[in-house]
Amino acid sequence: MKMKYRLNFLTVVVAVFIILCYSEQSANACTNIIVTKGASKDGSVMVTYAADSHVQYGELYHHNGRVWPKGTMIDIYEWDSGKYLGKIPQVARTYSTMGNMNEFQLIITETTFGGRDELIDTTGIMDYGSLIYITLQRAKTAREAIKVFVDLVEKYGYHSSGESISFADKDEAWIMEIVGRGTKLDKKGNNVNKGANWVAIRIPDGYISGHANCSRISTFPLNDPENCIYAKDMIKWAKDNGYFSGKDSDFSFGDAFAPASFGTLRGCETRVWSFFNILGGGRIGDKDASYYVDYAAGINTENRMPLYIKPSHPLTVKDVADAMRDHFEGTPFDFSGDLGAGPYELPYRWRPMTFTASDGKKYEFERSIATQQTGFWLLGQARGWLPDVVGGIIWFGVDDTATSCLTPVYSSGTEAPNCFKVGNGSMVQYSDSSAFWLFNRIAQFAYLRYNAIQPEVKKAIDEHELGALKILPEFDAIAVKMLADEGDEQKVKEYLTDKSNMFAARMFKTFKKLDEYLLVKYIDGNIKKQNPDGSFKTIYNESNSVSPSHPGYPQKWLDAIAPTMTPMGEMPVSK
Repeated sequence: MKMKYRLNFLTVVVAVFIILCYSEQSANACTNIIVTKGASKDGSVMVTYAADSHVQYGELYHHNGRVWPKGTMIDIYEWDSGKYLGKIPQVARTYSTMGNMNEFQLIITETTFGGRDELIDTTGIMDYGSLIYITLQRAKTAREAIKVFVDLVEKYGYHSSGESISFADKDEAWIMEIVGRGTKLDKKGNNVNKGANWVAIRIPDGYISGHANCSRISTFPLNDPENCIYAKDMIKWAKDNGYFSGKDSDFSFGDAFAPASFGTLRGCETRVWSFFNILGGGRIGDKDASYYVDYAAGINTENRMPLYIKPSHPLTVKDVADAMRDHFEGTPFDFSGDLGAGPYELPYRWRPMTFTASDGKKYEFERSIATQQTGFWLLGQARGWLPDVVGGIIWFGVDDTATSCLTPVYSSGTEAPNCFKVGNGSMVQYSDSSAFWLFNRIAQFAYLRYNAIQPEVKKAIDEHELGALKILPEFDAIAVKMLADEGDEQKVKEYLTDKSNMFAARMFKTFKKLDEYLLVKYIDGNIKKQNPDGSFKTIYNESNSVSPSHPGYPQKWLDAIAPTMTPMGEMPVSK
């Protein structure tokens, strides 16, 4: 839903805001939307994830489950940096995974909120990325995954800063928040603070939630283990170490370990506000979304949004995917119409996000859900009415969510499609068979003439995604029948792998043609004229000379730059 109002006190700060304190954390940031099965139209559980990092290559990780010899050890490397952290024992059996989803339809994703710097355990072995992908190989349900995750942290230490984690399976969805306990070494060099402070809350069925690099859990029920679990000594630890004083029932996880600031709200909670606004139909809980604008803007830190809300209608895969393509359109945070957007309404600002004006004042640019630095993004869909081998779908995409499509890949598959496969190119090695590089080509060109080119890209995205949604039930039915008739899960997995590869190959072919079409049509700032069938009219042919159109610049932008130029007929002045 597009919100047409603008609040008077925000009219000056829509494009940039005087910044008091801000972290570059939000420049390398991620976004999750969580949809319970009662909130979806088809009864599936959905979780989205955008891995937004300027150095994150878009590829689909895959692990084939297997039985391991007793005594096997596995190396742990920090996901963000590749730094070697140590070794841990392997379990006897691991499960197959496809990206952030496994063969039992378990989904785990994250966003980083950082929290207090002194809480980082420099001696820990388990970073958040290793925890996610190892847990996916060892757990079948969300509840089991939380236990595996916590057990690994308690045994080997938590290496990362504060994280929000989404855990979901075909029945439930949870949000967990976790921070370390700092580094305090005894005489033997062991960290006496090993472990973590954490809390996990189940999202009630029929509701949606999400997180975007800001701690969202405040107070929580202390005696409801069916819906809330937490580190039992956490509140005592917080009191003993000076992070909280008061009644246990008043303990707020976020306030104690990651207190909100202007920067974390304006750069992070704005994204949660935005997808709540979109999927809630302009309402957040029992209030109009405008009620929480001052909170999302970083002005009123006390006006906290609810952790979860009911959507305005049962949500489809397409509803949720499109919410991930948002740039605050039609809201007080919309930055597609200011001077920084240029003549073609570009809703992107290149990094860094902050700058200092000539008068010494500091400002920041908006940070929307859709952003240029996305490495990969996904929508994990757990469909409980189907057998696990058929039910899990990871809708996978690469690069900017607004200029790339999602392609369905069965989570039980035996391999990732070639265009997404690990090793097919890198951030410093171009590959003409890599989806990441293909969609970066399309995005880079769209950024030049955004208001003309992006609608054409979106049309192709919609056709691909809606077409896939229409075809999937046919493949599901064949796989279910194959499983019932033959009982051969491996054969079903191979069939579904073939269909995933087919979807990806069709996608790649379609968008390769789109890339070529856009270049031909929009090259040099012109727009070539087309025939009714979409083909281009002959250009500069002796018998039929047809020139391209020259759309030029919008009058609003011309009026804005006119004062910086010398009028025709006047002598230029040195600048």
